[in-house]
Amino acid sequence: MKAILRSEEAIQVVGEAPAGRPAVEQTLTMRPHVVLMDITMPDLCGFEATRRIREADDSVQVLILTMHDDEELVARCLEAGAAGYIMKDAPSSELVEAIKAVYKGERYLSPVVLQKVVAGYVKGAPRPRTSYDRLSSREREVLQLLAEGLSVKEIASHLNLSIKTVDVHKYNLMRKIGVHDRIELVKYAIQRRLISVSEMQLQD
Repeated sequence: MKAILRSEEAIQVVGEAPAGRPAVEQTLTMRPHVVLMDITMPDLCGFEATRRIREADDSVQVLILTMHDDEELVARCLEAGAAGYIMKDAPSSELVEAIKAVYKGERYLSPVVLQKVVAGYVKGAPRPRTSYDRLSSREREVLQLLAEGLSVKEIASHLNLSIKTVDVHKYNLMRKIGVHDRIELVKYAIQRRLISVSEMQLQD
């Protein structure tokens, strides 16, 4: 990916991050014009990272680069403030075109994604609210970290919160999404593309 981008004179790669939270931190430090963002990342999923970046600095354009093309994820990313959405298997020339488009303040959607968005628009029905939509930003954060295998104590340390506060968030989010144990919670997170099966295997 970096080799492709560095071959373009108009594009300069200034940094990379292994997870959602560092991606937000580096973006707010480096202030790049464009951020390439995956959806399924450890620590903080892509659309939550996108939301935080855009809330902190709306001059930064976020281009989602992912293998997921389901309509709900596309809508969630666009609602979070993403300027574009492109598939990982797209030709390198399309990726470069997408980066240049969002840099100029334009929207860019891969053809397959655009087709689904247009189909949803033609239907005219708004995207139905899900149990995930009812979670607060902090509850979503705790949900992902729990699904990744962290204990309440580890999450408290990671987020600089008290154990009691994390416990309250855990109780509230589990009630809102209708799960009763960690196994159900992990299944929910996988279904929502917050984590992937391969990531769970790596942690084991």
